[in-house]
Parts: sequence; structure tokens; C-alpha cells
Amino acid sequence: MSAATGTRTQTGVTLWRLMAASALALLGAVAASPLNADDGSISISSRLIENFKVGSSQKRFGDFEFHGGLELSSSSSFLGAMSAIRLAEDRSRFLGVMDTGFWYAGRLERDANGRMFGVEDFTVSPILDSLGNGSDEKWMFDAEGMALRRDEVLVSFERRHRVDVYPADGPGASTPLGSLPVLIPTAEFRSNRGLEMIAVAPAASQLSGAVVAVSERSLNESGDVYAAILTGPSKGVFFVKRDPPFDITDGDFLPNGDLLLLERRYSIAQGVGMRIRRIDGSRLGPGNLVDGETILEADYGYQIDNMEGLDVTTDEDGQIFITLVSDDNHSILQRNLILEFRYLGDQ
Repeated sequence: MSAATGTRTQTGVTLWRLMAASALALLGAVAASPLNADDGSISISSRLIENFKVGSSQKRFGDFEFHGGLELSSSSSFLGAMSAIRLAEDRSRFLGVMDTGFWYAGRLERDANGRMFGVEDFTVSPILDSLGNGSDEKWMFDAEGMALRRDEVLVSFERRHRVDVYPADGPGASTPLGSLPVLIPTAEFRSNRGLEMIAVAPAASQLSGAVVAVSERSLNESGDVYAAILTGPSKGVFFVKRDPPFDITDGDFLPNGDLLLLERRYSIAQGVGMRIRRIDGSRLGPGNLVDGETILEADYGYQIDNMEGLDVTTDEDGQIFITLVSDDNHSILQRNLILEFRYLGDQ
């Protein structure tokens, strides 16, 4: 690892090895699958997004400093539907899942100031089931969340609600190693509003590296969102206060153990909106109802779309970065975005 590499906030896994192995594994898996994208490699064009607020050069948004963004496009129909992303320790290599049942991987090109200006080495591969099969039936592989735990990749699925575990070395060529108990009663999941977010708490936090999952809009009788700590001594179901019309789409932990939740709203009258809520990590526990302060909010006056994925990383200086991705639903009316912010709330 070069001196320019940083560290993951929520897990000790060395992602550089994961990304190097995954690129080849993804290529191999795609080539052997009927759901192939030629050789698995996709050529990506990137348009630089220099300002977050449309028509403004403003860089600071509360505790967030906009660090740049990209709008991705491709002649390949395989680009799109990105629902989760995790960056490597170098903050360039990335791995993610699409809600159409694919892994994606690639490398962010960065300038001398660490700002993104392009994407290279982009590959896709079907997510495989226990029999080694992929599927173009979305209900079987509606992958919504992804997290990294030591030498494993955890993927949360809705519709067929589950959390499958894949090896970190070459997940695109692998069948699941097993599954984690979801703990939330299956009957409580809404068909297309089930398991959405999965994240691993920092080892040094109160949850000691536990896996946490939150549903999109599966609600209890009080209208609060079902969530659960899936592993560790504090495992059990808890609830997140829902604030309509927002629904949870992803989340990740800050180094201090607080949980960031990415949320989205959409209506014909108001269009699309997004926000990030910060949840006190010490409040996460069985039976608890948690809520938190909104620390970033944006609408179509900003460079956003259907924001689905959130990742927290730190660089070699300990600076915290928040990376967001959008799901274009394979619609010509929507965009594939990667946005990045420096988070100053803990600095």
C-alpha cells in the first residue's frame, strides 16, 4: 500500500486485494454466464460536475464540502441501477451492486488534489445463487445494500428478503458462503420496500463491528421503520423514526460509531429530493426507536438524482469523505451520478 492510501471506517478488511482479485473474477464470471456483457468490461464516459448547487459556485453545505462529482454514461445497456458502493483503502478502486442482480467494479481517476475526473476498468458480473446461476428476474436478485466484513462481502436483497455472504476474493465468480439471520419477521417486510441498507459498525464502536440492516419502508404499527442489529451481543430488532415522504436507501457508519442514513423522496409535484440523517450510535439497540438530525438536504436545484448508495471513507490524514451514487432505473430521464463530499462535522 502506498503512502497515499487511507483506511476504511467500518471494517479492517484490506480492499486493495479484494479489488485486484475482483476485477479478474468479475470478467471471468461474466464470460461464462448467459447474462454476459461481452468480456465484462464497459467503456465509461464521464462528465465532470464541478458544483453541487445548480448555477452556484458554493462549496460548503453545512458540515459538507463538495469535493466534485461525475455523471457517467455508456453505450452499454449494463451501466445503471447502481444501488450501493464501497471504496477501497486507496479511495480509487470500488465495488458495488446493482438492483438488477449484478456486481460492478472499477477505478476512480483522481487528480493531484484527490478530486475525481473519470472512471476506468469498469466491469460487471451477475450475482450468483447457491447453484452458481444468475438471473434476469429482478425479484430474485434485487440487491439493495452491500457491506464489507473482514474477508467477506455482505449483500442485502429485497423482495426475496435476505442477507447473503460472499467471499471478498472474487465475489463475482463465487456462490454465497451462507446467509445471515435477518431477525426482522418476514411477514413485516413490504414486497418492494424491504431490506435496503446494510453496514458494519467500526470495531472500536459500542457495537464492536456488528452488522446493522435497515429496511426501506417496512413499518410497524406506529409507522416507524424496521431495522436490526444482525450480529453480536446487542443483536435484535430496533426502529428508525420515519419522516414522510422520505424513505431510507442506504447508510454507513462514521468512525465514531454514529450511523449516517441516506434518504430519498419523490413526487410528481416536487420531483426528487435527498437527505442524510445522522443517528447517535449509542442509541442503537434492541427495542429502541432512533432518530437523528438532518445534516444535508437537497432537491432538483442541486446535482442529484435517485440517490441510492452511500459510503464513508477516510484518507491518510483522517479526513472523512462521503461518496454517493444514484440509481437511474435504466431510464433515459435519469442519470448515473457519483458525488463526493468532505465531511467536516467531526473535525
